[in-house]
Amino acid sequence: MIRLDNLTKVFETPKGPVVAADHISMDVPSGEICILLGPSGCGKTTTLKMINRIVKPTSGKVLINGEDTTGMDTQTLRRNIGYVIQQIGLFPNMTIEENITVVPKLLGWDKARYRERARELMAMIAMDPDAFLKRYPSELSGGQQQRIGVARALAADPPVMLMDEPFGAIDPINRAVIQDEFLKMQQALNKTIMFVSHDIDEAIKMGDRVAVFREGKLVQYSTPDDLLAAPKNSFVESFLGEDRALKRLNLVKVRELVTDEIATVTPGDTLETALAKIEDFGYQNSILMVNERRQPAGIISRSLARTTKGYCRDHFQTVPAVIGLDDDLRKAASLMFAHDTTWLPCVDDEGRVCGHVTQRAMTSHLGARFRTRQGDTRNPDPAIKE
Repeated sequence: MIRLDNLTKVFETPKGPVVAADHISMDVPSGEICILLGPSGCGKTTTLKMINRIVKPTSGKVLINGEDTTGMDTQTLRRNIGYVIQQIGLFPNMTIEENITVVPKLLGWDKARYRERARELMAMIAMDPDAFLKRYPSELSGGQQQRIGVARALAADPPVMLMDEPFGAIDPINRAVIQDEFLKMQQALNKTIMFVSHDIDEAIKMGDRVAVFREGKLVQYSTPDDLLAAPKNSFVESFLGEDRALKRLNLVKVRELVTDEIATVTPGDTLETALAKIEDFGYQNSILMVNERRQPAGIISRSLARTTKGYCRDHFQTVPAVIGLDDDLRKAASLMFAHDTTWLPCVDDEGRVCGHVTQRAMTSHLGARFRTRQGDTRNPDPAIKE
């Protein structure tokens, strides 16, 4: 959907020319989020702004859906690209509805259509249309204003969106909520998005691909997993941080590691039966008790089963934690550490036990992937032109 072909920007200064973006070539496939990542002054925002010609390129081309935008009318180009910035840029003298519908009005939409679109978008960003559309930006919190900025960028249903650190000025709690809501919207909307960030965790969470910049050059363009497993050089490695292996926990879902080999007992089983199953299973020091719907009902420990007689229903402990199939390994690891356990029962959407995930499996998976990619410094993605 977006192709940058040797895109270059040179700024003339009193001290001579400064190359802000140096022959940037990359492809962003349709429906993907590409994060432009790097330290301040590395050229990522300049590159973004050349796409909608807020900054005019010195040389090179921008192609959107195969069409060279060089000769395209600037206003037409910008009206077909959604644009969200950190400062939001809402018009203070306009209501929220008027802010959202600016571009649809310019495109000639009729009143009924653009008003309905505003209500649709308010529902999409989890804000009540009746409560907010007639308000002014000054009556909203910073996080709410940022959501309106996203809604305005989506108003005319553009195929391409550009986002320049859109969530950077929001507090961590609201930022995480908005990020999650935006990713849910993206699953439905399937936009092609270029997104500037300086936050590595945000890039890993939000991006299908990550482009790392340094001093105006595109250093590496990879999927988040490849980026963390195989940084191209020492700069990328240091920029990602020493905990990059742990960052990969965010990228792996529990369903990828769950095993259905989980021993269980029922409330009517004896503690002797529970101990036998624990011993047969091997390395676990407890066993899960499930109810008639196969939902977690308690835990029987090895020490309890060895020293006590009776039935499981009379001697169980509370299940410390469970994990869902669509949760990531970071959450699983956090729960394991918090509850001092080496395994967690996994449940489906109905809360039924469908297996378990272990600390050993997580370590093995991440280690194997890291060792496979480590040392492979070849460009892992043909979308970047070397």
